[in-house]
Amino acid sequence: MSRIGKLPIEIPKGVKISYTDSNLQVVGPKGTLSRTIMSGVSINMTENSISVSRDDDGIKSRSAHGLTRTLINNMVTGVTKGFETALEINGVGYRAELKGDVLNLSLGYSHPINFPLPKGINVEVDKMTKILVKGMDKELVGQTAAKIRDFRGPEPYKGKGVKYADETILRKAGKTGKK
Repeated sequence: MSRIGKLPIEIPKGVKISYTDSNLQVVGPKGTLSRTIMSGVSINMTENSISVSRDDDGIKSRSAHGLTRTLINNMVTGVTKGFETALEINGVGYRAELKGDVLNLSLGYSHPINFPLPKGINVEVDKMTKILVKGMDKELVGQTAAKIRDFRGPEPYKGKGVKYADETILRKAGKTGKK
């Protein structure tokens, strides 16, 4: 039995969940999320909790058990609290600016990078070097932050580039002169 999959998910007040034909829809104060549930897993709902169980002990059902529970929990958390990821920009002349729903990045290239934000993602820019990516879909928040980081990942000598706020960059020693 999956350690994560057997844990029940508590439904907070103000969240409504509907499950029909392997489609789960979660409605909360921040919005609506929906997902198709994999086969081999069944969902049991009560008034204020959801539990996930597998139909058989096949390898696909065992693999999907804990994953399905975690995805549903992320949906419930997303429509109530939301998710956020913080990024930092390091480097002389490196900066970010938000214009409408387009994030403009100057990262040392000969041209500025205009990144249109996906639907459902909000970005806050603080002091042109800190970016906060917010949204209710955890996958979309993480994917958007990863795309922004990929424009100019941190380099190991001076640490210039875009990095996650809690990321540690292992520094390399630079070249040394002849002795």
